[in-house]
Amino acid sequence: MIWILQVLFSPLPTPALISLIVFGAGIFLWVISRPKPVLPPVDLNKQSIGIEGGARRGALLTDNNLLSYYFEDGKTLYEVFQRGLHASGNGSCLGYRKPNQPYQWLTYKQVLDRAQYLGSGLLQKGCKPSSDQFIGIFAQNRPEWIISEYACYTYSMVAVPLYDTLGPEAIVYIVNKADISIVICDKPEKAQVLLENCEQEKTPCLKSIILMDLFDKELKDRGAKVGIEILALQEVEELGRNNIREPVPPKPEDLCIVCFTSGTTGNPKGAMLTHQNVVANAAAFLRSTENTVECTSSDITISYLPLAHMFERVVQTVVYSCGAKVGFFQGDIKLLTDDMKTLKPTLFPVVPRLLNRIYDKIQSGANSPVKRCLLNFAVTMKMAEIKQGIIRNDSIWDQLIFKKVQETMGGRVRIMVTGAAPISPSVLTFLRAALGCQIFEAYGQTECSAGCTFSMPGDWTTGMV
Repeated sequence: MIWILQVLFSPLPTPALISLIVFGAGIFLWVISRPKPVLPPVDLNKQSIGIEGGARRGALLTDNNLLSYYFEDGKTLYEVFQRGLHASGNGSCLGYRKPNQPYQWLTYKQVLDRAQYLGSGLLQKGCKPSSDQFIGIFAQNRPEWIISEYACYTYSMVAVPLYDTLGPEAIVYIVNKADISIVICDKPEKAQVLLENCEQEKTPCLKSIILMDLFDKELKDRGAKVGIEILALQEVEELGRNNIREPVPPKPEDLCIVCFTSGTTGNPKGAMLTHQNVVANAAAFLRSTENTVECTSSDITISYLPLAHMFERVVQTVVYSCGAKVGFFQGDIKLLTDDMKTLKPTLFPVVPRLLNRIYDKIQSGANSPVKRCLLNFAVTMKMAEIKQGIIRNDSIWDQLIFKKVQETMGGRVRIMVTGAAPISPSVLTFLRAALGCQIFEAYGQTECSAGCTFSMPGDWTTGMV
C-alpha cells in the first residue's frame, strides 16, 4: 500500500510530464474546436399539426396563420430585389465569365437600373404596365435573363419562360395561349425558330423579338418581311434610358410568372403564380433553416438549373432576399466543375442525376482494395458524426480522403438542396459524409412554386421523396 502511494505522489519525470500536458492540451483543443451538433427545430416525429377542417400545418409555425413572407420589406419579387440592394450595401449580384477567365460582376444597383431601362423601353414599344401584359423570355441562364425578368416586375408585367425541350409546337402553343407580343431571346438561332412560326402564320400575336446576342442584318430583314421587328437588347435599354418611366410596383396578389410544364398529356399546362406564391415558398425555406444555416450577403450560388423551371426561380428569390450573389455557368454543363472551382459557391441546388455522377466519380476513384477499404472506413466515421448532428468538412477524414472531391465544387459549399426527383438513400447517405455539408431533400410541383416538402435541419434520415 505504501509503495502504491509513493508511485502516485512521486514527481513525474520531465518527459512524462510534458507528454501529459501535450495530451491534455490536445484533448482540450479537440473539445473546443468540435462543431456544435445541428439539432432539429421541432420533434421529428411530430413535424406537422392537425388544424380545423382536417388540414395540417408545419410545427414550425406558432399559430394557424400561414407564412406568406419572411421579411417585412420583401412581399413581392420586386421588393425582394430592392431588399437585396440594401442588405448587400449595393454589393455584387450577378456574375458571369468567359472561358478561362475570372467572374465579372454586376452590382444590385446596376441590375435594377438596367431592369428599369429595359422595362421603360418595353413600355415605349407599346407594352402596358399591368399584370395583363405577358413577356416571353426564351434564353439560357445568364444575367440578361434576370434583367429581363425584373424589367417585367418593375412595371407589374408578367414573365413567361420558353424553353426548347418542350418542342417547337409547344412554343407556338405558349406564345398564342399567353398572347405574347414580345419575346426576349438570347441567340439568333432561337429568333429563327420564332420567325419560322411567324412565316407559317402560326403566331399572329407576336410582333417583336429582342435579342441579347449580336445578330446580322439578314435576320432583321427576314423579320421585316413578316412584320416582326428585330431589336437588340442594348437598343431597347437605351430607348428606355432616354424615356425613363417611374416604376409601377406589383402587389403581392398580382401575377408574376406563368410557368408552362409539359404535363402528362396534351398541350403544356401554364401554372399561374403570383408574387406572394413565390415569396411564400422562399419564406418557407428561410423559416425552416433560420436557426441552423442563416443565409447572408456573403453567400454565393451557381445558376445552371433552368431558370424556366420554378426550382431555380425560388433558389434565386432566397438569394436576392439576403443580398447574396448568383454566378452563372458558362452555358456548357461539361464546364460546370471548372465554373464551380472558379466561383467557389456556398449554396448549391442540385438534382439527383448530378449527385449520382458525383457518387460514381468518387467510387471509381477507389480502384484498389486498400483505397476501397479506406473510403468505406472514412464514410463510416463521418456518418457516426452526422448521426450526432455534426456536419463539417475539416475532419481528418476530409483532409485525407474527401478534400479533392470537395475542391471540385469550390471547397466552400455548405448547403445543398436536391429536388425534382427522388434520390437513392445510399447515394444521399454517402454524399452527406463525403461532401461535409448539409444536404436537404425537397419536392413539390410547379403549381406549388416548386417546393411543398422539405427535410428538416437535423433530420439525417433518407428516402423521404
